[in-house]
Amino acid sequence: MRSKAHSTTQSMKKTIGHRGVETTTGETTYKKTTSSALKGAIQLGIAHTVGSLSQKAERDVLMQDFVVVESIFFPSEGSNLTPAHHYSDFRFKTYAPIAFRYFRELFGIRPDDYLYSLCNEKLIELSNPGASGSLFYVSSDDEFIIKTVQHKEAEFLQKLLPGYFMNINQNKRTLLPKFYGLYCVQAGGKNIRIVVMNNLLPRIIPMHQKFDLKGSTYKRRASPKEREKAVPTYKDLDFIQDLPDGLLLEADNYNALCKTIQRDCLLLQSFKIMDYSLLMGIHNMDQANRERERSGGNSADSGGSEGAVTPDQRRPQAQKSLYCTAMESIQGEARGKGALDSEDHTGGIPARNTKGERLLIYIGIIDILQSYRFIKKLEHSWKALVHDGDTVSVHRPGFYAERFQQFMCNTVFKKIPREYSGRPDLVPRTPPPVENLADCEANLSTSSLGSTGLVSTSPPLQ
Repeated sequence: MRSKAHSTTQSMKKTIGHRGVETTTGETTYKKTTSSALKGAIQLGIAHTVGSLSQKAERDVLMQDFVVVESIFFPSEGSNLTPAHHYSDFRFKTYAPIAFRYFRELFGIRPDDYLYSLCNEKLIELSNPGASGSLFYVSSDDEFIIKTVQHKEAEFLQKLLPGYFMNINQNKRTLLPKFYGLYCVQAGGKNIRIVVMNNLLPRIIPMHQKFDLKGSTYKRRASPKEREKAVPTYKDLDFIQDLPDGLLLEADNYNALCKTIQRDCLLLQSFKIMDYSLLMGIHNMDQANRERERSGGNSADSGGSEGAVTPDQRRPQAQKSLYCTAMESIQGEARGKGALDSEDHTGGIPARNTKGERLLIYIGIIDILQSYRFIKKLEHSWKALVHDGDTVSVHRPGFYAERFQQFMCNTVFKKIPREYSGRPDLVPRTPPPVENLADCEANLSTSSLGSTGLVSTSPPLQ
């Protein structure tokens, strides 16, 4: 009996939170449920709940809709309502189905597209999930992220829903996560809660740099282990060191971005939410061109995006979710002109670094399911004892929001000086053809970037 228990222990590698790996098969597990079984249950459950929802009449969302939980049992042999399957029996719960149907409609997601993306094609497990202990899946068409969440986070999202509903009704211009569904798989006596969200970093675009930014400097540097990855996720101190002059945006985009961040922070502050981050992926167009030339025109080798897909694997553009690209998030509408009228259909925000290289930036605010009141108060009290409290990332929501905004709009993003605004050799709204690249670089190399006020007068946060 003892040896059996010992072998069971040995069959699991070290776990992070609820996430583990079986040493015998190498398969990821979550709360001891294998990833393949979890993916199967998610697809069966969502297919059933969306299908049954389509038979319910359209109507206004009512207050009680936010607290409804629907539950269906999936025995492996099947039932009158559910198909047979080769996994263990499980129960699937859907939270606030009517409310989330409204959210999906608001973002232009048709039920058949939602089903096709999540249930008809293979879900791809992301092998670089981070330190949270969560599992992440992305749909094959790059549209949706599925993330496992803790009980407290799922509970907090339920409480947040009425305010979230009010906000997206008033304001589609937001960098906040777009939540499309909240579900729970009950298997092996465990509850596995998952949330479906928009995918911020399209796999079709190789990301040359990634950052998780909070506006704090206390221990905000990527770990040595993180730096070993092909494309590490760097943090605030890394950004200040690697990009001390920030990222340069045209005035219109800079103003729209900072206004969006300000509005989002105000909402998060009103819910006493903090410890959120700005996730940012940077695609360097000029570096990508150089990589293509080196690999003889084969862009497949220019990757940095996990599980990169080729353009012809994407869903038709008309089926994409609305208001979900970085550009749409700050514009609040799909304008169909300017940067969106270029060859870049993935909605990156055009920018430059101070070398003059053309960039596309993909951003969104993540990790908002933290309630300062319930989770973080204790953490700040002991951190403040060992470090200056003003720079600790877990701080009172008002101060956190203000510091976050200041860091993003003074240190990370900077406005191109007025005398350069609109110059095609700085930040073109439509990326110039590759053959003009040498001319663009020549123009930039002769301009004295350092003397034109590109460096913010605001010192980096210490």
